[in-house]
Amino acid sequence: MFGIYQRSTLRIEIDATVAQLSTGLTDPDQLRQWLWPQQFSNDFQSPLKVGQTFSSYVGPIRLDHTIEELADTSIRFLLHRGVDGFHEWHWGDGWVQSRLEGVSTLPLNIAQTTSLLRLQLFLSIQNRQ
Repeated sequence: MFGIYQRSTLRIEIDATVAQLSTGLTDPDQLRQWLWPQQFSNDFQSPLKVGQTFSSYVGPIRLDHTIEELADTSIRFLLHRGVDGFHEWHWGDGWVQSRLEGVSTLPLNIAQTTSLLRLQLFLSIQNRQ
């Protein structure tokens, strides 16, 4: 893989319960909403399970994902193509943490920060409805 090794861990407070965060981070329909404009392949469907593979696209850039771990308060994806590495999420009442490591030409920290802020906004709107 061509690129720079990058790693980043970010943790933010989110006004959401463990159950809301779990649904927001493991339900394909909700992921599609808050990760827009990222698009997902048709094989990205519920229920998510360890070993499941799917692709996502940000414009012309393809990212292949394999679910390596899935628990009540965490999920870990192995990444290939646009990023060779992993992305793991951990959450609890009122917080979420994202850890991303990989080799890529993409600015991973910017994408990671944007994703966390979009999740925070999405769950904030969900809580108001």
